[in-house]
Amino acid sequence: MSEAVDADEVAETRRLAAAAERVVVKIGTNSLTDEDSNLDDEKLDKLVDDIEDLLAADREVILVSSGAIGAGRGRIAPDDGETVEASQALSTVGQSLLMHRYSESFDRHGRKVAQLLLTQQDLENPERFTNVRNTVETLLSWGVVPIVNENDAVATEEIEIGDNDMLSASVSIGVDADLQVTLTDVDGVYTGNPKHDADAERIEAVGRNYADVQEIVDDSAAAEFGGIQTKVEGARDVSEHGIPAVIAGSTEPDVLARIVAEKPVGTIFVPVNGATDD
Repeated sequence: MSEAVDADEVAETRRLAAAAERVVVKIGTNSLTDEDSNLDDEKLDKLVDDIEDLLAADREVILVSSGAIGAGRGRIAPDDGETVEASQALSTVGQSLLMHRYSESFDRHGRKVAQLLLTQQDLENPERFTNVRNTVETLLSWGVVPIVNENDAVATEEIEIGDNDMLSASVSIGVDADLQVTLTDVDGVYTGNPKHDADAERIEAVGRNYADVQEIVDDSAAAEFGGIQTKVEGARDVSEHGIPAVIAGSTEPDVLARIVAEKPVGTIFVPVNGATDD
């Protein structure tokens, strides 16, 4: 890569992340399901335990969770499960399973949860988003964990291009989050696809080097690694609004606690406040 991020900027971003009072955590489908698309209890409980680390430290957490379509596929396994229409229908089967498991898991810590099913239009329409934000603020004031998912039964864009990555970015910006963490099955952004390229190296930080990183990600996407594209795009959108963002591995031990302890975890996106590359 032609340009690295200044070490002082990275350290300051980690300090900002550690001081975050309101955190949006986004979790992808593969980090919640097994190879047969069934909800994986161990994975889900680990996520909830990680979130509890933040809640116990009096931080607010909004969870943006994928997994409804995957959970539905694990339960129904229809022959036409790859079409958009089938995915929409599967989401209606899987969403209740997903929320049931979240309720059970958060109950272990005495926490209550709430479901919000949104579309991008809900976030883009000022009046509708005011209602969404008021609901989120009220839930947080009650100590309830809002769990947001795309309303896949009526929306198709996220099904086709991203696993809630852009939705989570919009939520982070709209609710004035102090930190966004995207948890995935790869522990950061790499110079190649680490699942197939043994020489791929994790990129520690993204800031002024965004153009280089985007080029690398676009090249990697050709090797069926396209899911990272929307994660990087969403993290960049958040960072352009002055919010630190981290892409990290969902299986990393104490991943959220380590982020707010200023530890080097995953790939961190330095807030650029609208700055663009030269």
